[in-house]
Amino acid sequence: MDITPRIGKPGPGSKPKITADLLRWYDSHARDLPWRAKPGVIADPYRVWLSEIMLQQTTVESVKPYFAKFLARWPDVTALAAAEESAVLTEWAGLGYYARARNLIAAARKLAEAHGGRFPDTEEGLRALPGVGAYTAAAIAAIAFNRRAIVIDGNIERVVTRLFSITTPLPGAKSDIRAALDPLVPEDRPGDFAQALMDLGATLCTPRAPDCLICPIRGGCSAAKAGNPGDFPVKAKKKAKPVKHGVAWLAFDAAGRLLLRTRAPKGLLANMAEVPNGGWAEGGAPPSHAPFAASWTPLAVPVIHVFTHFELRLAVHVARLASNPPAPAGMRWVSPADLDKEPLPTLFRKVIAVGA
Repeated sequence: MDITPRIGKPGPGSKPKITADLLRWYDSHARDLPWRAKPGVIADPYRVWLSEIMLQQTTVESVKPYFAKFLARWPDVTALAAAEESAVLTEWAGLGYYARARNLIAAARKLAEAHGGRFPDTEEGLRALPGVGAYTAAAIAAIAFNRRAIVIDGNIERVVTRLFSITTPLPGAKSDIRAALDPLVPEDRPGDFAQALMDLGATLCTPRAPDCLICPIRGGCSAAKAGNPGDFPVKAKKKAKPVKHGVAWLAFDAAGRLLLRTRAPKGLLANMAEVPNGGWAEGGAPPSHAPFAASWTPLAVPVIHVFTHFELRLAVHVARLASNPPAPAGMRWVSPADLDKEPLPTLFRKVIAVGA
């Protein structure tokens, strides 16, 4: 398949027309985002890094309040490096993909200890940080350090596959996308170019009903000319997610406190808070025992939560006690007013909500 950009070879010091048109549009239509530097202002690598980690697998609107809270509590990488992991997990709770938060702490500490709190300014150096992969390293290098880097996120994948009618299914199309994008990346404004593509994908070149009529690069877009932008990107058929089952025990004492415990330090949702449960397995819930003898009432409908690689269905049993007994070993009673201080993932917030 020929994915050579249909723009001709640029002369010395010039930009391909697609690049120039896109940057011109970006100068007038860039989104106002809390982590994005204003025109003429040098981007803060800490803000760029923090936002890019938070934005993985998460929407911009979901990230905004978390970004604001993190920045207020830990305004720079040195402050974050000194934070307790439990505090970071608590502030992260609800954002999902909790390994990101643990990598955030690990990377901050590495930056503080080995780099004097300064970020490496190359893709290679950035990729040595925990939790920083190829995309994140390229994004930080381009946006924060003006390095010419090929940045490819979901929005950019969509824009580029439409521009050049790339029919290779994702995720296998990444090398084709990179080859098509490389000639377009400018030497002088690589960060703005990457952000312009992101904004174009987020606002005009959307997954459904793209607004091709007002797209600044429609003249160079193969899919727009063919009238089939909705056919791109081509995606490989997804396999059905396995379903796991489990049983959760939601207890309230006479004071209205909830019974919680902390998950193991390794594995899914490591070190997060949870409602006592017997673990999860495919084909049926593993054997599970209530944390203490009480009148437990099973709820009619399970709590369903979808993780990246599987769907979980938790049968919830609720007990409301007439006394305030001590918590079983390894567990704790937590008042509703203190739940925000607990690193509770969305799954267990759902469990608490259905039984409250």
